Amino acid sequence: MATPSPIAVRRIQRELSDITKNPIPGISAYPVDDDLLRWDGKVVGSSDSPYKGGSFKFEMTFPPEFPFKAPAVKFTTRIYHPGINEEGSICVPILRDEWKPTVSIATVLSVIQEKVNNPSPDDPYEPEIAAQLKSEEAKFMATAKEWTKKYAS
Repeated sequence: MATPSPIAVRRIQRELSDITKNPIPGISAYPVDDDLLRWDGKVVGSSDSPYKGGSFKFEMTFPPEFPFKAPAVKFTTRIYHPGINEEGSICVPILRDEWKPTVSIATVLSVIQEKVNNPSPDDPYEPEIAAQLKSEEAKFMATAKEWTKKYAS
């Protein structure tokens, strides 16, 4: 297990305190045991998305170099989504090439929540699902709802 830098520890502790005091409705994430670098999270499908009623779990792993390197996010609950692949990786630029050390954990959580609840065929991890969303939206919605019921209820 890698040892986080003192900068990472201070930053993560401060931001954990912030999101504990000001939680974001519909999404949460907290350290696993006493490991500040490993968090478990959960995003709830919003009432206007095909994921309504679902609770999707994810893991967020911070590199020891945080905030200079982005955390990695991996969904552990299966989800039928153009921006989340079969392995659970989520396709959001803020966790890749648009990462900046000033990005807060709360911002990351908000972006994850937005991505989950607003599936878009743009910048997909799953091109086939994105194509279905574009050309057969009703079929996409039905499958997304079915998977939500099957895996996230």
